[in-house]
Amino acid sequence: MRLAIQICNYLIGLPLELLIIAALLRGAYRRFPIILVYTIAYFLTTVVEIPVYIAYYSGVKGVRGYRVFLYWLDEGILQLLIFAVVMSLIYQASARVGSRRILRAGLIVGAIFFAGISFLLHYNRHIALGLWMTPWTRDLSFCSTILDLALWALLIASRKKDHLLLMLSGALGIQFTGEAIGESLRNLSNSPVAVNSGDIMIVLADFLCLYIWWQAFRGAARAGAK
Repeated sequence: MRLAIQICNYLIGLPLELLIIAALLRGAYRRFPIILVYTIAYFLTTVVEIPVYIAYYSGVKGVRGYRVFLYWLDEGILQLLIFAVVMSLIYQASARVGSRRILRAGLIVGAIFFAGISFLLHYNRHIALGLWMTPWTRDLSFCSTILDLALWALLIASRKKDHLLLMLSGALGIQFTGEAIGESLRNLSNSPVAVNSGDIMIVLADFLCLYIWWQAFRGAARAGAK
């Protein structure tokens, strides 16, 4: 079942990532360079993982350790980049806030401080990689969720609505919520039903986020062409 979920993730996720990249390259990348970097990294890490997963599920010996290392390496990179994406969106959303310098400095410094302290607290080279990477990436995800809520509050409070930012932040909110629910289901029980349900929830939330991003950038490209 997990292999089938992973294959669906590749078959649907990779085309969506390419569509987002193509839409961004039509002009929106100038405003959202961090999102372009994140999407490219998401695509490349997924492509790199494919042969490893195929070898692992095919029963090739000696692949499991490399698969675990690659998974956590990719997870760490993507969590840091999505963290940077949320920060970049907050930077744009606060452009019309009177005390934007203080707000931006406080959020950026606080977020970097949080990520650094969390890393120092959890890092332990004497234990398995996943044992300290799991709580660190979980903390990053939690912080990204809180920052996305702050971003949403800024956008809602703004007199002039930026619909593109609203769509992007809303999509991130769906992704973060889906991932939180999925992780809860996976940790709720060791039964295959709970684990698979959690995996499906996470994948669907990611798909929905990618699809909304694609439509948002596609619409922005069309508006810019008029």
